[in-house]
Amino acid sequence: MLSERQQQMVALFEKHVGAELAGDLDTTMATMSEDPHLNHVPTMAGGVGKDGVRAFYRDHLVGKFFPPDVKMTSVSRTVGEDRVVEELFISFTHTTVIDWLLPGVAPTGKPVEMAVAVVVGFKGDKISHEHIYWDQAGVLVQIGLLSPAGLPVTGAESARKVLNPKLPPRAL
Repeated sequence: MLSERQQQMVALFEKHVGAELAGDLDTTMATMSEDPHLNHVPTMAGGVGKDGVRAFYRDHLVGKFFPPDVKMTSVSRTVGEDRVVEELFISFTHTTVIDWLLPGVAPTGKPVEMAVAVVVGFKGDKISHEHIYWDQAGVLVQIGLLSPAGLPVTGAESARKVLNPKLPPRAL
């Protein structure tokens, strides 16, 4: 059972993500603390401080999150005293520029499936930071920029296994 504080954190996080997807920069920023930071760990895209985060959201994320066919499925959510961790399965067709995910890469038209972990920190009643993790090598394999031959990487299979843990493991 979640405490009242934990319920408030979850509600604020859901409001934040909803505003990002809806293209509502002001509501997105209203959920953030006075000194937030955002780090998309594999690409180091994001921002530091209110102005840096606002600029990143405005120019690269809010309303530009993913192509129109994106599907996001929640796999799990863990709620602590000052953090929410959301595990997601995301699929889309790479039909638009997504510079926070694939900086400098033109749309390939290829399907992508990825497992994403979002760590959201809170200070008081606001979001203080987001750290977002995914398997960048797996994404690069799927869009044809990295060959898995001879490398310990996979493509969509690793994300599918997060969604369906009964899939067989990779043979070693």
